[in-house]
Amino acid sequence: MKESSGTILSVQQGVFRTNCMDCLDRTNVVQSLLAHRALQDQLQKMNLLGDNEHIEEYKGFEYVFKNVWADNADVCANQYAGTGALKTDFTRTGKRTFLGLLKDGYNSAVRYYYNNFNDGYKQDAIDVFLGNYVVNRMETSSMPDVQRAQKYYLMPTIILVTFSLFFLSLLIPSSNLFLQLLHTLFWGGIGSISLLYVCMHGEDFVDIPRLVGEVSVSRT
Repeated sequence: MKESSGTILSVQQGVFRTNCMDCLDRTNVVQSLLAHRALQDQLQKMNLLGDNEHIEEYKGFEYVFKNVWADNADVCANQYAGTGALKTDFTRTGKRTFLGLLKDGYNSAVRYYYNNFNDGYKQDAIDVFLGNYVVNRMETSSMPDVQRAQKYYLMPTIILVTFSLFFLSLLIPSSNLFLQLLHTLFWGGIGSISLLYVCMHGEDFVDIPRLVGEVSVSRT
């Protein structure tokens, strides 16, 4: 840090290294705390804060600072993972909240869905952008033509319907207990068998990048 006259006030003596693809989730929490401490030291050395003053005493400034970091995390996370960042409740308020935990659970579930069923084309785009896949100009379309089998759409629908009926049969009281138990076991069994089938044939249901195989074939 230098004064306008060129006088050196302080010299950097180290760095903090955090491992993450980008500044989101837990990394954002840690880096925001480091930035908070660094900013306070800088403001004190610039005589904008007294030696015994802290950023926390200026609520408006601290509010803006925390939300800038959390908003940045959300933007990075939406680009990278398809949802807002995790743990932004801590970045914004300084503590974990129940609503923040629920939001993290929801975002994690959405990320799991996107990662497995909706993001294959993104990897294809990255492979083309980085030159890992070279487009064949002699063909009208070098993108592999992959048609989804009907089971790709049918099996998740069956699982959703059967487990919905299972919970309805389980929760809604009936005058005939035996018939209710029979319905519950039937729908639970069908749903479990369908789920087991999907787990055993997982690669048929996930959105696998279509150009990766082309790259490996062309290099062998």
